This record gives sequence, C-alpha cells and structure tokens, in this order.
Amino acid sequence: MPFLPTISTIFIIISAILVAIGWYLVSKGKYAAHKKVMVAAAISALTFFILYVSRTIFIGNTSFGGPEEMQVYYTIFMVFHIILATTGGAFGLVTLYLAFKRKIEKHRKLGPYTSVIWFFTAITGVIVYLLLYVIYEGGHSTSVFRAIFGG
Repeated sequence: MPFLPTISTIFIIISAILVAIGWYLVSKGKYAAHKKVMVAAAISALTFFILYVSRTIFIGNTSFGGPEEMQVYYTIFMVFHIILATTGGAFGLVTLYLAFKRKIEKHRKLGPYTSVIWFFTAITGVIVYLLLYVIYEGGHSTSVFRAIFGG
C-alpha cells in the first residue's frame, strides 16, 4: 500500500498549515475561528497518527533504502524527528486540554511553544517521507504480526 505514507504525510502538512492559520487568527482576536481551526489541526494530526500506527502494525515501518554511508545520518535525524513528534504530541494534548478547561493564560503561554515544535515536527516528517519514498527507494517492511509470529 504505497499510497498510505503519502496520505499520512499530507495530513501532517495540513495540520501544520492549520496551526499556522490558527496562530494568525488568534493574533487577530478571532477566538472562535481560532478554536475551530485548531480543533481541525488536532483532528488532522490524529488522523496522521491513526494511519501511521495502523500501517506500522499491519504493514510495518519502511527501512531506509539510501546509501549505506547515509544510514547513520538518517538514524540520527529519525531520532530527532521522533523526539520532536513525541514532544509535539504531548504538548499538543496539554495545550488543547488547557484551552478546553478555559485555563487561557496557561494555554496562551504554552501555545506558541507547541506550535513551533509542531512546525519542526511537520518539516522533519516531510523530510523523512522524501528520504524514504522520493529521494531513495525505501527498504523492506515487516508488520508487527510477522515480526512476532513469523511468516
């Protein structure tokens, strides 16, 4: 299913664009529109996550298929991306929680940091996609089920 990485990457790009729009809207005092756009950004990011986890479980992760001498750089980059994505996701959940609980001062302080982390997460995610599926041909994939049960 080679189209799944493309679709999931599109959802990350959409989420980052929506976060940027939400940031703009709040700067203009358009709080109701900001809320709607940020919820849409969160849904887009969640859609990415569901697709990614499903693909990982049933199909597997694609290994780096580029030159062997690039492997160490790719691995370091992936670790950086995973840390950003995990941090961005956690910050995103906390930021949303604060907004829905109407703890606006804390939300206002955390939101810009969350947004910047998410922008870098999206950018590095697109770079991972390009390295695995566009610039180089991806390596092999093994589903979690095959890895555990064989076959």
